[in-house]
Amino acid sequence: MDRQQHDFTQGNILKQLITFSGPIMLTNLLQTSYQFADSLWVGNLLGANALGSVAVSSTIIFTILSFIIGLNNAALTILSQQKGRDNAEGLRRYLNAFVIILTLLAVLLGTAGFVLAEPLLHLLGTPASMMASAKAYLQINFLGILFLFGYNFISTVLRALGDSKTPLRFVLIAVILNIVLDPLFISGFGLGVEGAAYATVTSQGLAFLYGIGYVLYRKLAPFSIPALPSKQEVALILNLGIPSGLQMAVISAGVAAIMSVVTGFGEDVVAGFSAAQRLDSLLMLPAHALGTSVSSMAGQNIGIRNWSRVSSIAKYGVLYNFSVMLLVGILVLFLAKYGVRLFIDDPEAVDFGTKYLQIVALCYPFLGINFILNGIVRAAGAMYQVLALNVISLWILRYPLAAIGATIFGDTGIAMGMGASFLTSSLFAYLYYRYGKWREKKLFTKRENT
Repeated sequence: MDRQQHDFTQGNILKQLITFSGPIMLTNLLQTSYQFADSLWVGNLLGANALGSVAVSSTIIFTILSFIIGLNNAALTILSQQKGRDNAEGLRRYLNAFVIILTLLAVLLGTAGFVLAEPLLHLLGTPASMMASAKAYLQINFLGILFLFGYNFISTVLRALGDSKTPLRFVLIAVILNIVLDPLFISGFGLGVEGAAYATVTSQGLAFLYGIGYVLYRKLAPFSIPALPSKQEVALILNLGIPSGLQMAVISAGVAAIMSVVTGFGEDVVAGFSAAQRLDSLLMLPAHALGTSVSSMAGQNIGIRNWSRVSSIAKYGVLYNFSVMLLVGILVLFLAKYGVRLFIDDPEAVDFGTKYLQIVALCYPFLGINFILNGIVRAAGAMYQVLALNVISLWILRYPLAAIGATIFGDTGIAMGMGASFLTSSLFAYLYYRYGKWREKKLFTKRENT
């Protein structure tokens, strides 16, 4: 085993959680900075219209990325269980199956996205003045979607094997390349918005190729010459991957629904809320990282049915998350206004964004509990159950409570409803974790155990 890979079926759980989650937090932060750098260069070099074109196209790209993350959650579950069972042949076979399925999906999505780019942009109400550049940006990104699939999948494979440090290297390469290539392609080569897309695809492609070469050279994962997977392997991957991908779609749709409540209060509230959401995506990075970490750690132990250790991972995960996110919440109470001002300077918008963050800040630890407990349940392969929990969280709790809060308390009620939903959804997550039948889920047949 490579020294950066961990066997989570033994050893100090808290130490493993801290050392394993740290690189994932940094990786997620770099992924976020990737989009920030794109917007920074485009906005400064090409102006507001070009920035709008990229922003509209990025909405579609984010949806695809969310689906990819969902599929990778299925990969994390299957591969971490095979790792825990020490089943080298099973790990090799499912790796091969994922490579074939994800490659086919990337080709299909890339082709469909390239052909349907303009209709998709029309559905989003893209202004005519932005249509040509937005279409070009989107089509170029769809042509390179295999690279987006590829380097995200390699990172997931390594995390399933207990290595969170090597994926950080791949993302760092992509981010640095993108920062350098953006101004070169946009301004130096005079390609405009298309240059930003070419810079993104090139940086992702080079990071993907480096990642493949590095993993094969170091023999970090048992990749093999691609071969047709068995029906059983395909069925399991689709059975976990489809609901896992739908989870992300539910989350994206829920966020859009909440925005419909926000828009009813005018431009200042929309601007303040948008700025707060950008900060929110950064502030929740620790919870996201810890959710991924406990899923990898629990998956290895679920593979050998070591339920006492799975319970300990859940306990330490919740306590560590609560401590980290409570600290984040306290910092937000004092620094929210300065953070919002990084994005906007209108006084009324800043006031709303600040007030919103300060209200929800101390509820962050409870939202983080969802990531931890759902990550444990997901590691068992209970994807439809996690999908149901996300539907409850977004559509039965968060959106209605935000709408009711806004009706009763005005724009302040949006944050009150959101905070209340964080608290309530964590209770649902705990109840299912405690009393649900996710522990009965078995992904592999007895024949596969041999």
